[in-house]
Amino acid sequence: MAQRIVVSGASGLVGTALVSALRAEGVAVTRLVRRPPSSSDEVQWRPGERDLDPAVLAGADAVVALGGASVGRLPWTRGYRRTLVESRLITTRTIATAVRALAADAPAFVSASAVGYYGSAPGEVLTESAPAGDTFLARLCVRWEDEARRAGDHARVALLRTAPIVHRSGVLKPLIQSTRFGLAGPLGPGTQLWPWISLEDEVRGIRQVIDAGLDGPVNLSGPSPATADDLGRAVADRMRRPFWVPAPAWALRLALGDAAESLLLSDADVRPDALLASGFTFSRTTVQQAVDAAL
Repeated sequence: MAQRIVVSGASGLVGTALVSALRAEGVAVTRLVRRPPSSSDEVQWRPGERDLDPAVLAGADAVVALGGASVGRLPWTRGYRRTLVESRLITTRTIATAVRALAADAPAFVSASAVGYYGSAPGEVLTESAPAGDTFLARLCVRWEDEARRAGDHARVALLRTAPIVHRSGVLKPLIQSTRFGLAGPLGPGTQLWPWISLEDEVRGIRQVIDAGLDGPVNLSGPSPATADDLGRAVADRMRRPFWVPAPAWALRLALGDAAESLLLSDADVRPDALLASGFTFSRTTVQQAVDAAL
């Protein structure tokens, strides 16, 4: 019998690619949408306004919860911080409650999280057993994962600690813009390690989590470390533009506040131990390969 997988956040970068890949493999996909359904594979839901009917998830092999307001939208005003929090916690809680209601018949719950969980930890190797950091994003990820665990003892719960996606619509978007105008260069020291993953491996990694029965935290991050300069130079080289205009750490902090610490100056050597132990092989093993594929 064909698999059936329920996906929330299906219209985002990862969700769109995941749904397309699943359908190509013959998987039946049900998409949770906020608007009135426009096709038979869509179900409307209203997280924060009403509960999700557990019957929507009944019989599914897995439910994949993606989405959340973009952390790349700046500045993080007080109101937008609330949006970042609520867009993650409320949607995750809504799905987890429906999963829990199915008890022994519950599907696997594969819930988005982020490598921001680890904060900044210079000099440390961050596997899935590493502790949480103390940045705004780290604290948010802890709460986000706690909501997913509400799914209960019967459900297999996997937490996708995803790295920034190397894609034109992902982490590359602002880098492409600055590079096009000749304004690319080191962000802060430039030597800070930035986790990364290609969109293709993100989708394949989620599939691996579902099919290999992985649970708990899973780092979806490329297998080789890369610095902020490595990523920036790869983009500049590919676009045949200079990489020479530095943005000092003090200026980034002045302009962006603690968003600079969470997004640009954070130093995190995140390793995908759980994925690799399950037999997963990456299609893009270096950040240069990921940038070349994306551009």
